[in-house]
Amino acid sequence: MRLAPDGSSYLTSSSVQDSKTPFSLALYHVSEELGFILPEPLEELPPYYQPWMEIAMRVPELVHSHKLRPLVNKMPLLSSQFLQRHRELRLAHLALSVMTMGYVWQEGENDTVEMLPHTLAVPYWEVSQRLGLPPILTHADAVLANWRKKDPEGPFDMENLELLVTLPGGDSVRGFFMVTLLVELAAVPALRSIPIVIDGVRCGDTDAVAKALEDISQSIQDMTEALKLMHVYVEPSVFYGIMRIYLSGWKDNPCMPRGLVYEGVQIEPMEYSGGSAAQSSLLHCFDELLGVNHETKSGAFLTRMRDYMPPAHKQLIQAISVQPSLRSFVQQQASKRLSQAFELCVTRLLALRSYHINVVSRFITVPAARARQLRKQSQDSEGEMISRAPTALEERGTGGSGIMTFLKTVRDQTRETFLTETSKEMKHHS
Repeated sequence: MRLAPDGSSYLTSSSVQDSKTPFSLALYHVSEELGFILPEPLEELPPYYQPWMEIAMRVPELVHSHKLRPLVNKMPLLSSQFLQRHRELRLAHLALSVMTMGYVWQEGENDTVEMLPHTLAVPYWEVSQRLGLPPILTHADAVLANWRKKDPEGPFDMENLELLVTLPGGDSVRGFFMVTLLVELAAVPALRSIPIVIDGVRCGDTDAVAKALEDISQSIQDMTEALKLMHVYVEPSVFYGIMRIYLSGWKDNPCMPRGLVYEGVQIEPMEYSGGSAAQSSLLHCFDELLGVNHETKSGAFLTRMRDYMPPAHKQLIQAISVQPSLRSFVQQQASKRLSQAFELCVTRLLALRSYHINVVSRFITVPAARARQLRKQSQDSEGEMISRAPTALEERGTGGSGIMTFLKTVRDQTRETFLTETSKEMKHHS
């Protein structure tokens, strides 16, 4: 049995809500104030787990001095049984994840390991099983459960937030994870509006649905604004040249074609995808609500990314997907306000996805081209950092997807959700 934050057991996958009761986010451990973000993550584990925390807090310097692997190899085997509460398990998973990424990628792409030592692999596997998360660093770890306020009474903003644990890459790592956290925060009003839409469609309340959709479109626009902070707080050459490998997994990764053996767990190697924006539950919820249809390979990748989310959040996406169709409801009502509100939501979602392509281009495609050029000229000085970046990942996202093709396909599938052909045509050039 898995424990929820309040100590109760998680829903089983069959327990989708009854259509007669109002739709509730609380059933899926989604907070009214913070959405999918873990409220008040713990900063410390019980003293017994000090050996883990001492290493996890020092991963960047230990990687830099090439001392992380020897230290992990000497680490005592600790039992996970003293981790009782959900927040303890989440902090343990975060700490073990960061250690694992540092251990695997300490020497870059050319000297990877084939086995994670049992003192790390066994407890990591146990904690992962209890949480229903895979044994690799996920969005739920690095972003949703990896924050604290410097001043507990202060605002939830860049100046007042810091990471609990970090990876090589200095301030850009903090910037990358914190900006992503602020995107999650910007989405909270939209999440709160989803039950209003669902209940409104069920009982035919056109005005309530239109108002909720207007709120959702505003919230999606705020997410795009938050995402723009990437350009302020993250240095592209640091992201591409240093950080990205530590977010990469051992599935669809030429550096680790056989995956990774978790010693003491099973003899066969296992493959897991690295961190990806597709592991955030937000866009999955909006897609299911608006009826965005992701077919083909991109749809399969998105569906697979749901296995990297906390189970309750994955169940929320599933619950939204089985509700009566909002798009059909909008088409059946003769309400101009409702149609416009729906179209605006799709427009804003399209704009968010287009902006994400712009960000990925700046942080991956452009540095990749520059790195290729530098390697041809074998210049080392100015562009040394990006020319040392892993060549195997050049055109791939950290989740292992062929990134630009994937993002453009997903954007184009969003465009197909417009109600009228004229909208689709008009937005084709935006």
